[in-house]
Amino acid sequence: MKRILFVLGVLEDEDVDWLVSAGVRQELVTNDVLIDEGQPAQALHLILSGTLLVSVARPEPTAIAHLTSGEVVGEMSFIDRLPPSATVTATERSVLLTIDADQLRNKLTQDMGFSSRFYRALAILLSTRLRSTVQHLEAEYWKPFTIDNQIFSPEMSDAMTLGDIRFDWLMRRLRDTDVSPLDPPL
Repeated sequence: MKRILFVLGVLEDEDVDWLVSAGVRQELVTNDVLIDEGQPAQALHLILSGTLLVSVARPEPTAIAHLTSGEVVGEMSFIDRLPPSATVTATERSVLLTIDADQLRNKLTQDMGFSSRFYRALAILLSTRLRSTVQHLEAEYWKPFTIDNQIFSPEMSDAMTLGDIRFDWLMRRLRDTDVSPLDPPL
């Protein structure tokens, strides 16, 4: 599922416009490290295309998730300012919209409406991830798991529909600039 839909569904059009104008298109190739576990994070990332692997360094590196188009990366460290708890690496050519953390914090300080919507969107995103983790743990340890068990409130469903429209708009806007996230693979 494109978790960015939760974010874009809560934000307003001018908020998304700001993210696009403040963000920088970043390309990764296979094995590029976007986020290094334990090292300070400097940005929030929206995956526009490609796939990233999330892994943790336990006794040996262990993959814990694959992230694809529409996922948000770096939000936990953005919120709590702690070093990332996992490493994020490109598994194929990937394109991201990267928003500098200091620039985003400055916008959040100056624009209370944006700040309220942005933090609400991140709260919904993180809540959804936690619910998904709990479902996964229940499936692994207590009961069968099906992805169809996801339950959304009517408000979240409406926000996701609007978020889907805004994600398409964001992609069209980026495609219409001179830096398209949909350039042919390298």
